[in-house]
Amino acid sequence: MGEVMAVCISEKKGTQKVRVDEGIFIEEHGIEGDAHAGKWHRQVSLLSFDTIEAFKAKGAEIGDGAFGENVIVAGIDLIHLPVGTRLKCKDILLEVTQIGKECHSHCEIYHKMGECIMPTNGIFARVLHGGHMKKGDEITICTGQES
Repeated sequence: MGEVMAVCISEKKGTQKVRVDEGIFIEEHGIEGDAHAGKWHRQVSLLSFDTIEAFKAKGAEIGDGAFGENVIVAGIDLIHLPVGTRLKCKDILLEVTQIGKECHSHCEIYHKMGECIMPTNGIFARVLHGGHMKKGDEITICTGQES
């Protein structure tokens, strides 16, 4: 069982995301108001809270959404979830579609720190069922019965 630590969106691609009080997840689209939402396989990005904290311990001064992540999750080892895994948060059902990504144009964090964790530690999902998500919500890995 995990916990949502933050939900973030950005209006334009290539910019850092900003934390919002609540994200509205739209089926087969993504998060309302997020530039990466749309009819494709990377509608929502997720990053582990522990991975971000470890990166901060190296001296990075960063806030939620700095890596372009939509959802920060504590308590689930996201990077080791296989593609096809489903995550549930209240009514929201996400399906993992990709682990990591190629970083074509290095982000601001890469230029400051010499590395970025999103390409190796970020995961991507599509929204199978929508709903509302906010900090403090419980998020779980589906075992098959509840999806």
